[in-house]
Amino acid sequence: MSALIVTGTDTGIGKTIFSAGLVQALGATYWKPVQSGLEEETDSQIVARLSGRPALPEGYLLQLPASPHLSAEAEGVEIDPAALPLPAVDGTLVAEGAGGLMVPLNREMLYLDLFARWGAPVILCARTQLGTINHTLLSLKALRDAGCAVVGVAFIGDAEPEVEETICQFGKVAYLGRLPVLGELTSDALAVAFQASIRVDVIKEALA
Repeated sequence: MSALIVTGTDTGIGKTIFSAGLVQALGATYWKPVQSGLEEETDSQIVARLSGRPALPEGYLLQLPASPHLSAEAEGVEIDPAALPLPAVDGTLVAEGAGGLMVPLNREMLYLDLFARWGAPVILCARTQLGTINHTLLSLKALRDAGCAVVGVAFIGDAEPEVEETICQFGKVAYLGRLPVLGELTSDALAVAFQASIRVDVIKEALA
């Protein structure tokens, strides 16, 4: 089995849509260890619908749309990282975090700590909006300080070539492409955009 971790610089930047495109492109299996918030579709349901690929059951499925540690506490439970090993699947597993790297799982452990424990290579998603240089470079430093191998940065949003170049230059990181915001978000539209925009070959090399 091979595994990839998808994380982001912030919440709501589109990393679940990116994960769906990645799962589809790799013929992979998706896993969301902790889902916080059940108001509409879960991330697993979104990825399964858009990718046509299997999504494993979440390790923790929590009602409150908040940081995982707060969502868990609202239900009187504590997230146990020992209960969240990377699941074994045939082929490739894509595991997606929640929010950014410094999101707490409980009162003692961050998502970053869990990623470091897993030891799988990480793709960092960043939106092309004001502030992304700072957020992305800080996230890259945090990943490397924790000993995580970084595959590269994938951008999401409108083209900002100078910003994207600056991040990859200062961050000394591979450019994985930019996924545009899709007017029609369907499985076919995502597949076409992903293949045209994202350097799947570089990602596959990280799994070799």
